[in-house]
Amino acid sequence: MGLEKVTGAMRDNLTVRRVYGEPVEKDGVVMIPAASVIGGGGGGHGTEQGKEGEGGGFILAARPVGAYVLKGGDVRWVPAVDVTFLGAVFAIMVASIHRARRRRSRQG
Repeated sequence: MGLEKVTGAMRDNLTVRRVYGEPVEKDGVVMIPAASVIGGGGGGHGTEQGKEGEGGGFILAARPVGAYVLKGGDVRWVPAVDVTFLGAVFAIMVASIHRARRRRSRQG
C-alpha cells in the first residue's frame, strides 16, 4: 500500500464518527454509543540497487466505553462494563493472594 493510500485511509478512519456511533432511538429514549479509539501508522520510501519503493500501514483499535442516554430532557452517562477485563483482574488478584500465602507458609 502506498503512502498516499495509507494516509488517506488513516484520515478516513480516525474521525469522530469512530468515537460516537449513530444515535439509536426507542420509546422516546435516545442512546449515543461512545468508544475509545486509538490509531497510528507509519510509512517509508527508499531506493536500493536502482529500484524505488514505498510502503506503510496503520492500525486502528476501538473498544466501547459507554453511552449517553437522553430521556425527557435529561442526559446521563452510562459506562460500559468490560466483563472480560474484570474477570482477568479478579483472576490475577486471586493468583497473587494465593502465591503470597504460599510464600508465608514456606517461611514460617
